[in-house]
Amino acid sequence: MKEVRKPSEKSRLKAPDRMVSENPFERLVRGEHGDPFAILGQHPIEGGAGKVIRVLVPDAAQIKVVAGPGESLVPMRRMHRQGLFQASFPQRAEAFPYRLRIVDRGGRVREIEDPYAFPSLLTEFDLHLIGEGTHYGVYEKLGAHLREVHGSHGVHFAVWAPNARRVSVVGDFNGWDGRVHPMRLHPGNGIWELFIPGLGEGTLYKFEVLSKWGPPVLKADPFAFGFELPPRTASVVTDLTCQWGDDAWMAERGKKHAVDAPLAIYEMHLGSWRRVPEEGHRVLTYRELARELAVYVKAMGYTHVELLPITEHPYYPSCGYQTLGYYAPTCRYGSPQDFMYFVDTLHQHGIGVILDWVPAHFPRDPHGLVYFDGTHLYEHEDPRLREHPDWGTRIFNYGRNEVADFLISSALFWLDKYHIDGLRLDAVASMLYRDYSREAGERVPNTYGGKENLEAIAFLKRFNEGA
Repeated sequence: MKEVRKPSEKSRLKAPDRMVSENPFERLVRGEHGDPFAILGQHPIEGGAGKVIRVLVPDAAQIKVVAGPGESLVPMRRMHRQGLFQASFPQRAEAFPYRLRIVDRGGRVREIEDPYAFPSLLTEFDLHLIGEGTHYGVYEKLGAHLREVHGSHGVHFAVWAPNARRVSVVGDFNGWDGRVHPMRLHPGNGIWELFIPGLGEGTLYKFEVLSKWGPPVLKADPFAFGFELPPRTASVVTDLTCQWGDDAWMAERGKKHAVDAPLAIYEMHLGSWRRVPEEGHRVLTYRELARELAVYVKAMGYTHVELLPITEHPYYPSCGYQTLGYYAPTCRYGSPQDFMYFVDTLHQHGIGVILDWVPAHFPRDPHGLVYFDGTHLYEHEDPRLREHPDWGTRIFNYGRNEVADFLISSALFWLDKYHIDGLRLDAVASMLYRDYSREAGERVPNTYGGKENLEAIAFLKRFNEGA
């Protein structure tokens, strides 16, 4: 993948100067404004009494404010040809609920709630823990989550991109237009968030990230619970609700994993275990595999199954070892609930499930973690530490709090949400030593002059403590 290069110092000085001098409305409609909540939504009328409501809907021909049941519709005035509308309510001293009735250029009418009428859903405590890298349940806060806010059902989106100039949620629901749903920034730690009412499970989405150095890029959600079937690359809003039947296994699991308990592991790749020749040699689904595999390994005397990585990955021949979705089982074999059924079935047959998990490196696919916000966010900035010499992948910057938190939370996520019994970490040696697969003179010594990767060692210690 060819990376976007930072412009020269001379060109870098021009953009901020231009932004400061320009009208904020112009920056907003161009998708360059980093604080949309300062303009959009309901605000006091500047220099006067009452309230003003502003919305940005590029495809709208006409918008009216529905200010309450039985109340008249208030037409909004177009403030900019690109779809910025405004309506004033000089008699309204207090904030009030409202909806928007939109007529698009084709004459179609829809009524929506304004995303910019909703507050932040992240607490100061959440932001503090994320910033210091100790929010091990961060997967409950970042990503895409089905929520009900003030009686409205929708999806709350949040992503870490501290060096971005603007981040938007895009998808089929807004024509993949980054101007429509720019997010709220928490500048203290670079978290962007937005609640969009009306969206539900199955919604396709990405984050459009405008960096300080180049054009906007589309990124999959690092915390996505589901993805489109490769080679498509969108994230999918996913509900992880499941009715588990493995209570007996979970209650006795501690005894089964005691140091003196027998352990016999059957290692396998789900897609290679068995095919259906009558259907073009297709792979079995999670549900098809579940009972067949449980009966087979039980009869063979195994206590556990170890799965080659099932975390979502763009390149199938990698057998999952080039992970992109650290919080999503690959959809090649079914849905998240199908994988839960797989684990549940093995547990009910007395078989534990271990996952290969890959915290050592990640692929350079442009929709993934690489150069996420226009900077080397998840990987090292120094190319001598950044590139994995064997696999052409990127090495995580374990010394960054948020990156370590991302990985540790991923490990705990599989234990929590999918009842996984253990994780086998892949390529640990490449994490531990800075001279791994590097010729003399290519390695960067640690602060003591040694070859050990001290940040990775500290990460693994935290991982073992947390898990």
